[in-house]
Amino acid sequence: MIAIDFALARRLALSVVLGQAGVTVIAALLAGLIAGREALISALLGGGISTAASLAMALLGFGGGTALDPQRAVRALFVGEAAKIVLMIVLFVVVLKTMKVVPLALLGTYVATFSVFWIAMANALPPLGGARARDDSEGN
Repeated sequence: MIAIDFALARRLALSVVLGQAGVTVIAALLAGLIAGREALISALLGGGISTAASLAMALLGFGGGTALDPQRAVRALFVGEAAKIVLMIVLFVVVLKTMKVVPLALLGTYVATFSVFWIAMANALPPLGGARARDDSEGN
């Protein structure tokens, strides 16, 4: 059986959202410098869609009280993931139907926000083999 620290998982999820917001701002500034105001706005929208969807997942999937009951916790994670997908689709449809965007800036920043998720997940996993890596400061 694997024990999960629910508070730690919630903090990790919220830190992913914060990291995605940071990547969004950086990518938008770069897009604006390279291709102008429309690209800047498009990048903000693309990253904003991903960040908003991740925030919905974090809040719904790791809401208060779900850690005490495993069935509620799993249900909350499924609800959070479903809300994330629905929100993402709705926001993309609204943006693409109502605004003129720079597709590369919109989708590029959207995709760039996934790097935050994968880096956070890779850092949260235990080392392969279960052994903790030694660093040079431990006195070898």
